[in-house]
Amino acid sequence: MDKRDILLSPIKIGTHTCTNRFFSQAMECNDADAEGNPTDLTYQRYENLFRGEAGLISLEAITITDKNRSRMNQLFIMPKNQSTLEKFVRRMREVNPKPLFIFQLTHSGELSNPEFSKRLSVRPLPGFKADVFTEDEFEKIMDDFVLAAKMSYDVGADGIDMKFCHGYLGSQILRPYNTRKWKYGGPWENRRQFAFDLYERIRKVVPDEKFLIGSKISVWEGFPGGFGTAGPDTPVIDLAEPIDLVKGLEARGAQYFIQSAGSPSITISLTQADKEHPYFAYLHQYFAKVLKENLQPQTVVIGSNYSVFGKGKSKLQAVKPEDSALLAYGAQNIEKGYVDMIALGRQSFADPLLPLKVREGREKEINFCTTCDNCLELLIQQSPIGCATYNKMYTDILVQTRKEKGRLSVKHT
Repeated sequence: MDKRDILLSPIKIGTHTCTNRFFSQAMECNDADAEGNPTDLTYQRYENLFRGEAGLISLEAITITDKNRSRMNQLFIMPKNQSTLEKFVRRMREVNPKPLFIFQLTHSGELSNPEFSKRLSVRPLPGFKADVFTEDEFEKIMDDFVLAAKMSYDVGADGIDMKFCHGYLGSQILRPYNTRKWKYGGPWENRRQFAFDLYERIRKVVPDEKFLIGSKISVWEGFPGGFGTAGPDTPVIDLAEPIDLVKGLEARGAQYFIQSAGSPSITISLTQADKEHPYFAYLHQYFAKVLKENLQPQTVVIGSNYSVFGKGKSKLQAVKPEDSALLAYGAQNIEKGYVDMIALGRQSFADPLLPLKVREGREKEINFCTTCDNCLELLIQQSPIGCATYNKMYTDILVQTRKEKGRLSVKHT
């Protein structure tokens, strides 16, 4: 099959049919108002994504609490935000009713920013100062996750992504480093029960099978004791726990998984391969393949880290440029059965209209991500986030941010 036909072919996720194989990743952009509600800038970003026709679109890392968060202007999903979120979803459906729309629910845990919130941790990593939460505090967090899932359903989302990746709270509970003696610590059977309990409680409050539930998972975090390692003090890859996790979640109703890796505050080049080390993206393709091989055929696996391939003019060696481009690799991995869909993160900033342009045969007009990672610099500096290469508004924001805060070397952050 032609790569265009592969990428534009429909696929079922649960009871829904997704119109194509493109997924717009949850990309937090720090442009909500003081109450965590969408602003005009938020509307503009998502309206562009819906016009761009990705089959599945995620609302960015929306926090279940205003007390522990990583971004100053992060979107909230709390009772006070319900009416504005309902309005937001309704507007996106007006722009384009075809894409499936999910919410990524998160709690920042030890990655919360102490300048405006409280850092909480199950067991602080070396170099990470945080308060260790009590078991009562954690029960409240579980309650807030369940409430947020019910709210997502009530405001009209098609489903949720329970975030178990990138060093946020879900990752912190699941990793071997969580040796704490409590019901969700120590042996794997305890740590995985956190995720199992959460899924079961969510399915109880939202029994509608049309409501999608899945998770983005860092299959290997890449540091000692991280998820996907052989123990609390080694970085050696051991995927027994990630495989057992997705199987257990699948048995509890998960219809899809978004494969990822790394923890951005620790192993950033693993999470999102950069222009100097694009070959880290190959690991993502392997991790996605492992998930796919261990799940039922109907469970959708979405692969990550495709933005770095761009036009195929990266620093990858021993491969033809035309074979190492984003669309070529995406189609190849779908055709080989390694993934069912491909996720676009930084690329969705560079060109939110990519799926539309592919459908209309306008590939030459696509603005491919250059992996300059200026968007990451904006994220770290708590500025509104977007593509500073192709969108002048964000170029101006980047210039102003550097004037106010100084240039940031992303590599050493």
